[in-house]
Amino acid sequence: MDLSASFLYNWGKMRENVKKPKERQAWGTRFGIIMAVAGSAVGLGNFLRFPVQAAQNGGGAFMIPYFVSLFLLGIPLMWIEWTAGRYGGGYEHSTAPGIFHTLWEKNRFIKYFGVIGIFGPLVIFVYYTYVESWTLAYSFFALTGKYSPCTDQRSMQDFLLGFQGLQKNQYFSSLFWAYLFFLITFLLNFAIIYRGITKGIEKFCKYAMPILFLCGFIVAIRVLFLGTPDAQKPSWNSINGLAFLWNPDFSALKSAKVWLAAAGQIFFTLSVGIGVILTYASYLSKGDDVALSGLTAVATNEFAEVVLGGSIVITSAFVFFGPLATQEIAKSGAFNLGFVTMPLIFLKVPLGAIFGACWFMMLFLAGITSSISLAQPAVAFLEDEFDIDRKHAVWFLGIICFFLCQPPIFLLGHGVINEMDFWGGTFCLVLFAAVETVLFGWVFGIEKAWEEMHKGADIHIPRIYKFIIKYITPLFLFFILGFWFYQEGIPVMLMKNVPEADKPNILAIRFLLIAIFISIAVLVRLAWQKRKVPVKKG
Repeated sequence: MDLSASFLYNWGKMRENVKKPKERQAWGTRFGIIMAVAGSAVGLGNFLRFPVQAAQNGGGAFMIPYFVSLFLLGIPLMWIEWTAGRYGGGYEHSTAPGIFHTLWEKNRFIKYFGVIGIFGPLVIFVYYTYVESWTLAYSFFALTGKYSPCTDQRSMQDFLLGFQGLQKNQYFSSLFWAYLFFLITFLLNFAIIYRGITKGIEKFCKYAMPILFLCGFIVAIRVLFLGTPDAQKPSWNSINGLAFLWNPDFSALKSAKVWLAAAGQIFFTLSVGIGVILTYASYLSKGDDVALSGLTAVATNEFAEVVLGGSIVITSAFVFFGPLATQEIAKSGAFNLGFVTMPLIFLKVPLGAIFGACWFMMLFLAGITSSISLAQPAVAFLEDEFDIDRKHAVWFLGIICFFLCQPPIFLLGHGVINEMDFWGGTFCLVLFAAVETVLFGWVFGIEKAWEEMHKGADIHIPRIYKFIIKYITPLFLFFILGFWFYQEGIPVMLMKNVPEADKPNILAIRFLLIAIFISIAVLVRLAWQKRKVPVKKG
């Protein structure tokens, strides 16, 4: 047994002797829970990953498999997680191990599949927080003019590499700025989590999400009214920029890769399959609506992604760099688009510092509303299963996460973030979604599940979704899991594309991830050894 597991076990035994009834946390308002869940879903991928995926996979034609995936995968999974989370919360469980156990009480092993629902978010949090801190730093750099000497793609790329500590240049000589903004971001995340569900996460998201949309509207309107900066190239305008992204290439629909890319984007954009929504929904009461609230959270996320994310980055790149260069920019990836191309564009427009700060502040708010949700399952697990009060749980997790965050910072150029993203943000995500869908629709039972989904519901879910949830969604998931594993999973596991010099670092990270997973599994076992049979709340 490792030291952390031993500490928590002894703490739990000690607390059993002095245990006092504690009031379970709950959301204050429906608007608050919708904003929190939408905040969890709306992240960096809405504004950076989505337009790149669309541009690379058939433009407007990409939206056909995208919306098919939304209706057959995203919305069903959202309803499954809202419903299962609320149901498990009735037994005072807020994380996947306990919620899975309530869905299949006769199986003593199912709770260990729920370990993924704590492990995945924790791993994503460890590297996501660092990337998120870049957006706060760049918002500051935009206002102070720190990147204004960079006038082309090469110099702005050097600025980014210097900031990340991947090279020393005239812009940065150390990791000081990057580490400073990481510390600010990290502390801000845990300060919000420390204050709890209502006073912390809900209150923050109720203000952060409207500000995020305001920043998004400001930047989008500015982009749409860019006009034609180069009078000699009148076709380089915002209308043609929108057409560049949304003109359909229907031949792309013949490619399985495009369909998989669309399904993958739905996973990433809705934050389904990682256990976060299960935890958030567990703080609902038995009569709270999940049908309309879940659908509203989906609609809010889709508006951010399709309307705002689809109208800013590619459109502005087209206006200033033209169609050929925009194609190359889209191929260069989301980071290059967000931290190299967009700053260059803002340097070319009046009041560019203000618009640049709005752009990066929007990304920061999208990032932090997601990252606080990623840390919540681990905090909730310590609270629920070991009776640790929230303040001590947050301190304990904060110390562990701080040390876990160091490899992504100092080994950024050695493939560490890609490795953690593969296991925490891709493999575990699809596997977890497949398990919970079968558990909900087949083991718990679709009839019982359907009844549970409609308790307190303000709308009636179309009956076709009973069939979709039981048959289509799990088949879709297993197809994605199998095809993706064959196409991408095996090469990654065998480190086929990893440079020889980086393989020791990747192996070290894999051992670290295995240790984290085993530690959580041990804690689940200890929690169930000490736990008495729960009584469901009225």
